Amino acid sequence: MEALRSAFDFSDFPRVDLVVAGLGAAFILLFPLFPHSSFAMATMIQFLMFSLYGMGWNTIGGYGGQVDLGKAQYVGIGAYTTSVMLIRWDIPFWVSMPIGLCLAVIWSFIIGYPLFRLRGHYFAIATIATSLVLKDLFEVWDFVGAARGLEISPIKYTPPDFLRLIFKQDIYYYYVLCGFFFLGIFYINWFRHSRLGFQLRCIKDNEDVARSLGINVHWAKIKTYAIATAFVSVVGSFHACYIKNIEPEDTMSLEISILIALMAMLGGAGSLWGPIIGAAIMVPMKNYLKAVLGAKAGLLGIDLIVYAAIIMLISAVEPRGIWGIIERVRGRGPKA
Repeated sequence: MEALRSAFDFSDFPRVDLVVAGLGAAFILLFPLFPHSSFAMATMIQFLMFSLYGMGWNTIGGYGGQVDLGKAQYVGIGAYTTSVMLIRWDIPFWVSMPIGLCLAVIWSFIIGYPLFRLRGHYFAIATIATSLVLKDLFEVWDFVGAARGLEISPIKYTPPDFLRLIFKQDIYYYYVLCGFFFLGIFYINWFRHSRLGFQLRCIKDNEDVARSLGINVHWAKIKTYAIATAFVSVVGSFHACYIKNIEPEDTMSLEISILIALMAMLGGAGSLWGPIIGAAIMVPMKNYLKAVLGAKAGLLGIDLIVYAAIIMLISAVEPRGIWGIIERVRGRGPKA
């Protein structure tokens, strides 16, 4: 019961924050009822996906201060587990998703134990290396389709199929993902109030002091890395059913890992709302700038320059991201 109360305890936020959050939640829930294009729906689904990716990354990267640039490998593990189990053995999403989560967490323990002996940029580089190595292995592994990937054929099923997550209309995918999104928010709210959450803040500030207080720094990092992995793997499994075409280059690329980290840092790493704010800005900007400047104006790549400039500008003004700017305007300290 104490954990449940912590998950729903937002009393440390000002009332205006809760009002804005409530309005945002209402908009997310009611969005499909408003007139919208298929492009807008796809953008909203991507926003929810990257919000969840960012929430997971924020546990280890924001609260723990460990810059992880290899999260795409866990997207791939979740996506490939669900795809392989559905295509080869017709195992539903709600069974394959937890199996993919377990496989991803096991892999995170295997590589996390040695990786967390490293600090700073050495750790970041090592996470990139492990992700790229796994991607290369999947590109030559025939069982998972090698470089050509796997394709889930919806023709074999009669949608809407809630067990296998096969739908014709994106609205079904949207509301399934909404469920994960709100569960993710409540879990992270519990996490930041938990003992592990406070230990990570101490580790982020000073590892030596944390050790002197009796905190097992190495084990705390590994546990948090597993939590971050679980978030990413679940969304990876959803991604497989939603996209239906899984390839190593699209699912496990370095670009995805960097986007996940950038969105969380842009919104405000180490804060509850930061990853959501970052995804709410970068996903629509990335999609619409690419469509307008790339497809219509023929200025391919200019969209990357624009939002990269915005990220650098915000980082120069406030290293704690947009949430840090909000707290500075209020004249308050950082709010987690």
